[in-house]
Amino acid sequence: MQIIPFFVRGIAHSSYILAGKKSCAIIDPQRDVEIYIREAKSRGLKITHILETHLHADFVSGHMDLAELTGAPIYAPEAAKCEFEHVGLVEGDTFEIEDMTVKVLETPGHTPEHISYVVSDTSRGPDPTAVFCGDTLFVGDVGRPDLFPGKARELASTLYDSLHKKLLSLPDSCEVYPAHGEGSLCGRAMGAKRSSTIGYERKYNYALQIPDREGFIENLTTDMPPAPYHFSRCSEINRKGPTKLREIPPPKELPPGEFFRFAGRDNTEVLDSRHYDNFGGEHVPGAWCIDLRSNFATYAGWLLPPERQILLVSDSEKDARESAVWLHRVGLDRIAGFLSGEMFAWATAGLRASHVSQVSIPELYEWVRSKNPPLILDVRASSEYESFHIENALNIQVQDLRKRYRELDPEAEYAVICSTGQRSGIGCSILKKHGFSRVNNAAGGMTGYNAAGFGPECPMCALSWAGKAGKKEVVPIQKGK
Repeated sequence: MQIIPFFVRGIAHSSYILAGKKSCAIIDPQRDVEIYIREAKSRGLKITHILETHLHADFVSGHMDLAELTGAPIYAPEAAKCEFEHVGLVEGDTFEIEDMTVKVLETPGHTPEHISYVVSDTSRGPDPTAVFCGDTLFVGDVGRPDLFPGKARELASTLYDSLHKKLLSLPDSCEVYPAHGEGSLCGRAMGAKRSSTIGYERKYNYALQIPDREGFIENLTTDMPPAPYHFSRCSEINRKGPTKLREIPPPKELPPGEFFRFAGRDNTEVLDSRHYDNFGGEHVPGAWCIDLRSNFATYAGWLLPPERQILLVSDSEKDARESAVWLHRVGLDRIAGFLSGEMFAWATAGLRASHVSQVSIPELYEWVRSKNPPLILDVRASSEYESFHIENALNIQVQDLRKRYRELDPEAEYAVICSTGQRSGIGCSILKKHGFSRVNNAAGGMTGYNAAGFGPECPMCALSWAGKAGKKEVVPIQKGK
């Protein structure tokens, strides 16, 4: 028995090859499936099973492409009512892969239809060796039950049973392989380690330490992070069966004039995947700014209207095509093309560009203390804002700014800030799209603000023996209560 993990960092997605000597299963595959085919071929393995634990919300799965390319059947929860050809699984179903026995447990809670695959390596013994538990149990966390409006408490109660009556009945030595790791929004506090054991999670997972059902429900339905808009869309795409990637035309390389004409259509959005400072220097008017090196796929899925066509502006053709791969992963398939020659070609074609001023942290520090300070718009999560923020800063999370920009005065001057400059870059692009002209991005964000000594005083530095040499004046910071 071999377990070969794969991890997609931007969406913190884990998938696996479960292999014997000649055949293997792919568990919870990513949409671009060539990686599994190459790996299986390199090991002399035939892909014979495609296993889905549930209808994934944060990404579009590759089960349809993989089935077409390999001929392997898709196994999925019967309760998911999938519309494509598949083997529906229920509690107690079992099947064999060489010397491995795979048993199905129904483990709903994160989603109503969720199942887990418990694997025994019978060449060594009958005890469960590993469990592929999807989004039911993570390292240090459990799946969030609040993705279905009006059903959070019901699903949290079901999740409690799935954990305590099903997964925790497995032996402590059983290895835990979840579908996500640190950085995913399918949970709240996942650990950085990507696998664990039942025994370790039983002992140290915070959610499993909550002894009573009502306390568990209250904890798992209170103060959860916001769920991106594309979550419900991806679940339905996965249930119906995603469009195969070979059926989606690749994005066309468009010269500036054609790009300009295309961008002017009512059903088109321009997405700039360059770094925020490059975007600030010059960009196509009306473009979204989502840095490819940031949490690109999540914010694109969260913010961009899925029914509209997308035109890409990137630093290179390679980056444009990589951007397209990430967009496909969150179900944004209407990618019409990308700008040939990048913004240099746009500029030399004599086309109008828009700009966002990039304000360094020392400049912002001085500006905040001047007679005519800007309005500080903090687009971080509320938990970040509450821990500390610049005094009088207004907090609107960047994903909410798409609608809440209406609450702001379009004639005012704004300095938009986040933790580093990436989310504030998105925020600036949203304001610019809606006619705000006096928009400035705080480059470096609150990370730079503190590094420059303008943020909260370090407790260690405040000790009497530390002295006062080099102490800087601090702009007022409002701490959370």
